[in-house]
Amino acid sequence: MRKIYVYIISIAPLLFPLVSQGQDTVAFPLKIRAGIEVTGPVIFMVEGKNFDAGAFISVDRNEKMAYALEGGWSDFSYSQYNYDYSSKGLYLKAGVDFNLLKPTVSMGRYQALLGLRYGLSLFSSGTPSLSQENYWGTANSSIASSSIAGHFLEVAPGVRTELFRNFSIGWNVRLKFLVSGGGGKDNKPVHIPGYGDGGRGATAGISYYLIWNIPFRTITAITKKESIPAAGTESGQSSQDNQNITRPGSLF
Repeated sequence: MRKIYVYIISIAPLLFPLVSQGQDTVAFPLKIRAGIEVTGPVIFMVEGKNFDAGAFISVDRNEKMAYALEGGWSDFSYSQYNYDYSSKGLYLKAGVDFNLLKPTVSMGRYQALLGLRYGLSLFSSGTPSLSQENYWGTANSSIASSSIAGHFLEVAPGVRTELFRNFSIGWNVRLKFLVSGGGGKDNKPVHIPGYGDGGRGATAGISYYLIWNIPFRTITAITKKESIPAAGTESGQSSQDNQNITRPGSLF
C-alpha cells in the first residue's frame, strides 16, 4: 500500500499540467453603471416643448451579462387644426444587457450590447379642446384626462466607451413593440411615454448617455479553453487515424 501512495505522489506533477493546461483567464472588473439620457433635454432646449428625461442603472452579473433598470418622465403636447392633445407620465423598463465583446477586448471599459427590455408606462392622456364642423356649424368639446397604463417590449442594441477613468459615453438604438396602449380600440393615446406614437404597433428611436461606472468586484474570466488530446494520440494527429488501420482478417 505504501508503494502505491509513493507512486501516486510521484506521478502527480505529471498529471497536473494535463488537468490545468489550456485555460487562459483574465481579471475582469464588474461594475455598477448609472447613466442619464441627454437626447430629450437637448431637444427640449432647442424646440422648447415636449420634455423627456430618462436615466438607467445596470449591475454586471458577470463579464457577459448585466441586469438593467431604466426610468423616465415625459410631458408631451400636440396641436392639430381641430384638436389639442396632451399626455404626461412616467415609464419604467427592466431587462438585461448582453455584452458581445470578448473579455480581452472589453476589459470592463468597452461594450457592444444587445439589450432586452419590458416597458411599463403610467400616464394621463386627454384632449383639452376638440372642434368638429358639420351642417349646423362648429361643435366644440373636449375629452377629459384619464389615467392609462401601456405595455411594450424593446430590443436595444448599443455601444459603451470609457473616455476617462470610471466615465463613459454611449448610445442605444430603440426598437419598440407595443403590447397594449391602454386606451382601448376607440381611444388610442397619441403618445405613450417611453414608447412614442401610440397609434403604431412598432416604433424606433435612439438615446445617448453620459455614464458613471463604479467597480465593485473583480472576477477571473475564462478567455480560452483547449481540449486535452485523447489518450493514444500524438499532437497534431486525430484519433480517427488510429481507427483507419486495417485489422488482420478484414477486407476493409
